[in-house]
Amino acid sequence: MNMVEKILARGAGKKEVSPGDVIVARVDLMVMHDLSSNFVIRVLENEMTNAVIADPSRIAFVFDHNFSPATEQAAETLASVRRFAARHGIRNVFDGGTGSVHHCIIESGLWAPGQIIIGCDSHTPIYGALGVFATGVGNNSMAALGFSQGLAWFRVPETMQVYFYGQPQAGVSARDVSQYTVSRIGEDGAVYKAVEYGGPYIQALDIEDRILFPLMSIDVGAKCGYVNPDFKTLAFAKAHSAAKEFEIFGNDPRTAYAEVIEIDVSKLEPQVACPPTVGNVKPVSEVAGTEVNVAEIGGSTGGRLSDIRTLAACLNGRKVARGVRVQVVPASRNIYRSALREGLLETLFEAGANIFPPSAGSNQALNMGALAQDEVMISTQARNFPGRNGHPKARHYLASAATVAASALAGRITDPRA
Repeated sequence: MNMVEKILARGAGKKEVSPGDVIVARVDLMVMHDLSSNFVIRVLENEMTNAVIADPSRIAFVFDHNFSPATEQAAETLASVRRFAARHGIRNVFDGGTGSVHHCIIESGLWAPGQIIIGCDSHTPIYGALGVFATGVGNNSMAALGFSQGLAWFRVPETMQVYFYGQPQAGVSARDVSQYTVSRIGEDGAVYKAVEYGGPYIQALDIEDRILFPLMSIDVGAKCGYVNPDFKTLAFAKAHSAAKEFEIFGNDPRTAYAEVIEIDVSKLEPQVACPPTVGNVKPVSEVAGTEVNVAEIGGSTGGRLSDIRTLAACLNGRKVARGVRVQVVPASRNIYRSALREGLLETLFEAGANIFPPSAGSNQALNMGALAQDEVMISTQARNFPGRNGHPKARHYLASAATVAASALAGRITDPRA
C-alpha cells in the first residue's frame, strides 16, 4: 500500500484497503475558514435534529477571508461563528488577522503525520506534504458525519505519480513548476485520484516549497495529493506538530501507480497562469509586456516569508512603477513578525508597497484588492477565475514571487531573469 492507503486503512480500522473500496474513517481534524464554517453551522442547526458535536477539540475555525468585516452582515456572520464556538466548547478559533487558514493550522501544530484531515476549503490537500491524508468535503458531509460523528466516508482513490527530475534554471521556482504541473496534467486529468509528487526534484525541496504541489491538487480534479514522507517530513513534524507521538506512513517498496507523468524541470522557464483558469499556463515570455495595475504577494500559495524576502530584495532601494498598487499580505502572524524583525516590511513600505494584515489577502475580494473592469492583477494567489477578485472582466495572472516583484517594478508582466 502507499501512504494514502495506509492512513485510510488505519482510520477505518482495517488491515488494508484497495482503490475503489468505500470506507468510513475517523477524522483527526476538521478545518474551516470563516465562510465555510458559517455554512456548516447552518446545516447543523437548521437541517439536522438534535445534533451534537462529537469532539470540539477536533474542529478549527480560521477567519481569513473576512479578516476585517466591511459590512454589518459580514460582521454578524463572524459573530455567529464565535457564539457557536463558545456554546459548543470549540477552542481552536483563529480570529481575523491570524493568517491564511492552512498556514495557521500548520503553525499551530494541530496536525501530525499519519492523520486524516478534512476541510471545506478546496486547498485542504496541502497537508499531504506533511505525511497526512487531507481532502476537501462538502458542508453537509462536514456537519452530518464530521461534526456529529467525528467521521468521514471516502472511496479509496487510485494513485498516479508525477515524477520530477532535472535541475531548474536560475529564476525558476517551485511555484513555477507547480503551476506548469497543473497545465501538464490538465484541469480534469486526475479526477478523484491521489497524486503523488515525487522524484529527485521534489526530494530536494524544503517543506515550504513541497506544500505548493499537494495544495494545487484540486486544480487537476484530484481527491488528494501527497509527498512520500522522508527525513525532512519527520524533522518538520518534530519542530511544528503539537503531537508528542505520531506514526509516519510511507509507501511500500515497488508501489504501483495507475499512471506516471515525468517532468524535466530543467526545460522550464518561469510560468504564468493566465485568465480565465489556473490551467491556462504559459511561459512568461509569451505574456511579457502585459500591463498590470495590481501586484500582490499573498494568499494560500503566497505570503510566505521566502516570498516577502524575494519581493523585498527586488524592491530594495527602488520604487514600484507609477500606477501599480503593490499589496503584501503575510500568510501568518509569525511570518509578519519575522518580516518586521528582518526589516523587510520597512523596505517594502519605502518602495511604495501597502502592507495588509495576515489573511487570505484579496482572495474573493472580501476585504481588499477588488479590481475594476479594465484592471489587471498579477499575484501569488491560487485562483484567477473571472469575478473572483472583482469585476468579471478584470484579468488576473498567477505567478511566482519573483515574477510578481519584477512586474511590480516594470509596470508590466516581466521575466524575473531579465
